[in-house]
Amino acid sequence: MADNQAKILEAFIKRENTAHFTALVDNSVIAENAYKLAVSSYVEQEYTRKVIDSHTLNAKITEIVKRQDVLRKAIDKIVNNLERGGNE
Repeated sequence: MADNQAKILEAFIKRENTAHFTALVDNSVIAENAYKLAVSSYVEQEYTRKVIDSHTLNAKITEIVKRQDVLRKAIDKIVNNLERGGNE
């Protein structure tokens, strides 16, 4: 917490724009924004979502479904064998 406070204080003293952290905004801009002081009104949030390759993900799902089908058939065969008395 102290590190965060020091970082904020340093940014305030330097009065510089820092991507995704600080923005030096003129009072007239704040006035135009109805004097809203929410950080999100002036500092763009960093995009941190993970990009997913849908083609690769779909290929993996297809392989999983194929494997599931193979296993399901093997289980069905075992169950049928057990129901018949296990002679096969």
